[in-house]
Amino acid sequence: MTDLAEPLPGVPLSKNRNPVIGYSLYVVAALLFAVNGTVSKSILLTGITPSRLIELRVTAAFLVLLTIVAITRPRALRIRKDEVLLILFFGIAGIAMTQWMFFIALERLAVGIALIIEFTAPIMVALYFRFVRQQSVRPTVWLGLVLALTGLMFVAQVWQGFTLDALGVAAAFAAAAALSVYYITAEDQLHRPNPRDPVSLTMWGFGAAAAFFAVIQPWWSFPWESLAGTGTPLGSDGPQVALLVLTGWMVLLGTVAPFWLVVASLHHIRAAQAATIGMIEPVMAAGFAWLALAEILSLPQVIGGVIVLIGVYIAERSR
Repeated sequence: MTDLAEPLPGVPLSKNRNPVIGYSLYVVAALLFAVNGTVSKSILLTGITPSRLIELRVTAAFLVLLTIVAITRPRALRIRKDEVLLILFFGIAGIAMTQWMFFIALERLAVGIALIIEFTAPIMVALYFRFVRQQSVRPTVWLGLVLALTGLMFVAQVWQGFTLDALGVAAAFAAAAALSVYYITAEDQLHRPNPRDPVSLTMWGFGAAAAFFAVIQPWWSFPWESLAGTGTPLGSDGPQVALLVLTGWMVLLGTVAPFWLVVASLHHIRAAQAATIGMIEPVMAAGFAWLALAEILSLPQVIGGVIVLIGVYIAERSR
């Protein structure tokens, strides 16, 4: 996610948990999310706008999850009055804005750089709980923040002036802020009476995001002709792939499948362990973008990205 690859909390550990299975499932999920960065960018490069692509993604993902939940746990389809506003906020401010801002960043920045900036969300979460909720955090949060900011200066190569697209960077930080809303809202949901399970919460979150986009850009104005062409997910010299196929990949293998793998992995490992493994996503995404889209990061940018991820790791452990 990123493509919301960070796990939702609240999944009970299985009595027969197997950490090897848990880590393996999460690595596959991170791999699918990472590949989806290149797939999504290859679709955006054909000319469809980020807002329309996100509308298609969240709506299709909602319909798939709705079908799965209706079959496996129909009682979860009920929405209580006291959780309507929570779901709307979670879906619009958390899911819709994260995806929308990230796709704008993806359109203007290298995949790896967009993800590295978005991955600063856990630092924002830690600072939110420290200054807004007045909860104590370990002093190491400041070390994590300093490292992340230092790493970002390397990513931006500030000694050469500001070399990155300004709107792309702003959108990536906006995506990080929205992703922090996603984490905080999901965590708050766990402290409510009769908390909703992560699967149905995400399903209704996608539903709220889909409704939001349907209002601001109605489906009858959707440019269906923009999906009639082909994309080149393996680069300009690679094979032409129908956009409908790429879009199907984005929804099923880039959204629904990795989400389910994340939930399944959390029956075997804790969310903190999964979040640590999830940090391989921007590394893999940058690798795929380098191979497929020839998005080559300089050595200082690679070093900066590693420093950012170390800072995020330290800050995430500070709570």
